[in-house]
Amino acid sequence: MARKWWTLLVVCVGSFMLLLDVTIVNVALPQIEADFGATLTDLQWVVDSYVLALASLTLIAGSLGDRLGRRRLFVLGLSLFTAASLLAGFASGALQLELARGLQGVGGAGMFGTVLAVIAQDFPAGERAVALGAWGATVGAAVAVGPLVGGLVVEKLGWEWVFFINIPIGAAAVALTLARVSESKERTAGRLDWPGVATLASGLFLLVFGLLRGNGEGSASAEIVAVLGGSAIVLSAFVAIELATAEPLLDVRLFRIPAFTGASIGALAISAGLFAMLLYFVLYLQNVLGYSPLETGVRLLPITLAAFVFAPLGAKLAERFPLRVFLGGGLAIIGTGLLLMRGLDADSEWTALLVGFLLAGAGAGLVNPTLAEAAIGVVPRDRAGVATSINNTFRQIGISVGIAVLGVVFQSRVETKLDDTLATGPAALRPLAGDLAQAAASGNTGAMLAHAPDGTDGFLMLASREAFISGLNGILLVAAAIAFAGAVLAFVLVRLRDFREQDLEHAPEEPAMELAA
Repeated sequence: MARKWWTLLVVCVGSFMLLLDVTIVNVALPQIEADFGATLTDLQWVVDSYVLALASLTLIAGSLGDRLGRRRLFVLGLSLFTAASLLAGFASGALQLELARGLQGVGGAGMFGTVLAVIAQDFPAGERAVALGAWGATVGAAVAVGPLVGGLVVEKLGWEWVFFINIPIGAAAVALTLARVSESKERTAGRLDWPGVATLASGLFLLVFGLLRGNGEGSASAEIVAVLGGSAIVLSAFVAIELATAEPLLDVRLFRIPAFTGASIGALAISAGLFAMLLYFVLYLQNVLGYSPLETGVRLLPITLAAFVFAPLGAKLAERFPLRVFLGGGLAIIGTGLLLMRGLDADSEWTALLVGFLLAGAGAGLVNPTLAEAAIGVVPRDRAGVATSINNTFRQIGISVGIAVLGVVFQSRVETKLDDTLATGPAALRPLAGDLAQAAASGNTGAMLAHAPDGTDGFLMLASREAFISGLNGILLVAAAIAFAGAVLAFVLVRLRDFREQDLEHAPEEPAMELAA
C-alpha cells in the first residue's frame, strides 16, 4: 500500500480516538460520580480539563509542528494522549482523573493541531479532496457513535475502559506512524508566540475555575470576584499581546471582518448552547430516570443521527443560498429544540425530550458544515489555516465556558427549589440542606438517602427529582437564549459583501475539523 494511504489511515485512527473522547466520557460520568463520590463541579472538570487544554494549545501545536516536524509532533501528541488514557483509567479519585484528562487534552492538541497538515504533506492537491472526504467521514462517525459506544463500554466493562480502550489503538497508531508516515517541516519559520500561549491558557483557566468554583463558594464571594477579575485582566493582556505581535498565536485582526466574527460567534454559540448541555442530559437520563449507560447512549442518538443526516443537506444547499441563512437558521432551530425540551416535571419520560433532540441535531447539522466555510471564505487563501484554527478554538471555548456558566445557573436553581421543598417537609431534613443540594445537583439520590433520617426517604427522593428537573428546565432556557443570540448575530454579521471583498466565493481545500461534545 502506498505511503499516503498509510498516512490517511493513521490520521483517521488518531482523529477517531480524539473525537470519541469528546463524547464518550459523558455517558461514563454517573458511574465515575458513584465510584468517587464526585460532586457536580468534579464532573464538570472531567469534561472541561480536556477541552480547555484543546482550546488553549491547539493553535501553538500547529506552529510547533511546522518547526519541529509535523509527524514528530503528531506522534508526541498521540503518545501523550495514550499514556494519559492509562493514567485516567487507573485514577483513584476525581482530582487524579481531572489531571489525567488535562494531559489527554494536551496530547489531543498535538494531534489536532497537525492532522490536516499531515494529510496535506502526502496528498497532492488533485487527490486531497478524496483524503479529506475520508477523514471527514471518520470525524462524523466518531461523533455519531460516541454516546452508543460509551454506553456499551461502560455497561459491559466499566467506566475505566472508556480510557483503557485507547491504549492498544494508540500504541499501534504510534508504531504505524513512525514506520509509514513521512516527516515534513517548514525550513523558515518565525518566532513562537509564547506570551500569547501563556495568557490565553491562564485566562481561560481562571475564567472556568471561577465559574465552577462559584458553584460552592457563591459567585459574589470575594474569592470568585477576584478570580474572574483576574481572568478579565489576563485575557485583555492576551488581546494586547496579539495586536502587538508580528506573528500572533490568534490573529485578532481578523475579527475586523464582520463575517469572520459572526462565524466565530456561531461556533461559540453551538458549543455553549447545545454541546455543553450533553453533560446535564446524561445525568438526567441516568441518575434521575434510571437508564443504564447503554440505554442512555441509545436515547442520545437522535441528536447525532439528525446532525449526520442534515450536514450533507446543509453543505449542498449552501452552494445556492447565503451562508448566513444556514448559520442563523440552524442556530435558531437549535434554540427552538432546546425550548421544546423545557416544561419537564417529576412524571416526565425521556420521550418528552425526543422532538427537541431531533430539532437540535438537525440544526447542528445545518450549522457545522457552513461554519468553516464562513470562517475561511472571508480571508485570503494563505490565512485559511489560521481561520480554521481560530474557529475550532472558539468551539472548545464554547464547550468549556458553556458547561461552567450553565452549572452556575443549574446549581442555583437546584438549591432554591430544594430549600423551598424542604421548608414544607420534615424538620429533621432542614439542617442537611447544604449536603442534600450538592447531591441533588448531580442527581445522586443514593447520596441523599445516605443523609436521610428514618422515614424521610420517599419525601427526599421526590424532592431530589423535582430540584434536579427545576435546574434542568432553567439551563435549557439559558442554552436556548445563547443559541438564539448566536443566530441573530450570525445572520447580521455574516454578510455577502465580505466574501466579495476577498474575491473568495468558494472555500479552500482544507476544511476545519468540526468537533462536537
